[in-house]
Amino acid sequence: MFAFERAREQTVIGDTARSARTLVIVLIVHLAVIVLWQVLVDAFHVPKFILPSPLATLATLTHANYAWVSNLAVTAVEILGGFCLGAVVGVALAVIFTWSPLISLLLLPLFVTLNMIPKVALGPLFIVWFSYGIFPNILIAFSICFFPILLTTARGLSEVEPDLLDLVKSLRGSRWTLFRKIQLPGALPYVFSGMKVGAILAVAGAIVGEFIASDRGLGYLMIQVQSSLDTPAMMMAVVLLTLLGVTLSASNACSWSATFGRNKAR
Repeated sequence: MFAFERAREQTVIGDTARSARTLVIVLIVHLAVIVLWQVLVDAFHVPKFILPSPLATLATLTHANYAWVSNLAVTAVEILGGFCLGAVVGVALAVIFTWSPLISLLLLPLFVTLNMIPKVALGPLFIVWFSYGIFPNILIAFSICFFPILLTTARGLSEVEPDLLDLVKSLRGSRWTLFRKIQLPGALPYVFSGMKVGAILAVAGAIVGEFIASDRGLGYLMIQVQSSLDTPAMMMAVVLLTLLGVTLSASNACSWSATFGRNKAR
């Protein structure tokens, strides 16, 4: 027993060390790209309105007229709201489709058809129906990110080994027991994979909504500074959007690692 605990502890330490090395390598590569970007812009005297340097981009954060904090907060709320709504609705519908083949037969083709609608075309309709503001942009982000979560979760819940199903049925296990003990743990990799894709799409959905019609947010700010060729501000908005997407994706990865670690420990 002691040897098993010691081996598991060494495995955890090894995984942590590998993760730390990977993180260091990723940071070094990103830093090298930023330094190369700065050197090339300075060496070739690239005009600021074509490609600003990293230092010129960062300098825009000191300008109060951009209202970075408030615009960033609005976009973050839209992304997080659309993503959370998409995750809840997608997982819930996947469970319903798995439990009821009839409902899946009736509604899943309809959702596939609705997913084919260009989401940009829905923007003006959402504005007519719900007016301007954060809520229509949340709905656009939701409409883009929810379908991958639905499909991957439904696939994970349906891919259960027949032997396990027969075992649970032979023990007279309920549908809830089957879901809680077998289907849900087996589907977690699919759920988090779909959520990872959904996080990226939620960022795109929120920006699409702000591009179409909005009076706040990073997308709105980019449209405003575009007319004056304020490329550093546009680049800074892109950087902040990237950081939002990376943060949301990393939080999903951490959640998956924690869940997998608990299941593995059990």
